[in-house]
Amino acid sequence: MARDSCLSRVTAGVAVGGAVGGAVGAVYGTYEAIRYKVPGLLKIRYIGQTTLGSAAIFGLFLGAGSLIHCGKQY
Repeated sequence: MARDSCLSRVTAGVAVGGAVGGAVGAVYGTYEAIRYKVPGLLKIRYIGQTTLGSAAIFGLFLGAGSLIHCGKQY
């Protein structure tokens, strides 16, 4: 039972990290695309790459943190 609980915590950590990272990545990607004057439809590609990259990295780290925290006994 504890394993299922730990797995659900890690999954929730990855999901929350991906959502927060995606939101931050979208805002940051939009800002950078406007700042560097990325032309035309390349803005959408640039914003998408920034969003997915940020979501993946933040989700990975929040999932790893949840996994580390899952092993602690209080």
